[in-house]
Amino acid sequence: MTDDLVAALRPLLVAEARAEAPASGAEPGDLEQAVWLRLLERLDADGPPVDPHRWLRRAVRSEARRSRRTTNRERPYGSESEPAADTDRHDPEHLALAAARRRDLRDAVRRLPGRCPRLVEALLSPNDLTYREIAGELGISQGSLGPERSRCLGCLRRLLTPEVAARSTRG
Repeated sequence: MTDDLVAALRPLLVAEARAEAPASGAEPGDLEQAVWLRLLERLDADGPPVDPHRWLRRAVRSEARRSRRTTNRERPYGSESEPAADTDRHDPEHLALAAARRRDLRDAVRRLPGRCPRLVEALLSPNDLTYREIAGELGISQGSLGPERSRCLGCLRRLLTPEVAARSTRG
């Protein structure tokens, strides 16, 4: 019965998808595929529709609306219609705030206990050191570097929490 239903609906689906595709911003084949998938899901759950032709027309229009909504909301990366994401990065205020955050971070790193300042400085290094290089520089085993790093980052988080919380104003 499923093969008969598919054979009977194919010409109607092709025609409906071609008619709806231009207004939806989708390819007719994409609409067809989405409707076939819907039909298979419906066959598994509820069985064949009572009025397959009516169901198919409504399913194509529904998929076309969904495609139109998606097309209206999605924006390609680097599109000309959207402002560039990094335009604010060159703003003097943004640059000053970023520099202040870096200074605060470096000050907090220097206040860390034990060998944490050296470890975090190595992690923040612009040289992008590997764990092996950091462990060699600090004179500790590579296996203990992960737990040590977690402990140091926890300390750093506790040091920075009051500063971060005080900086953000609410309301």
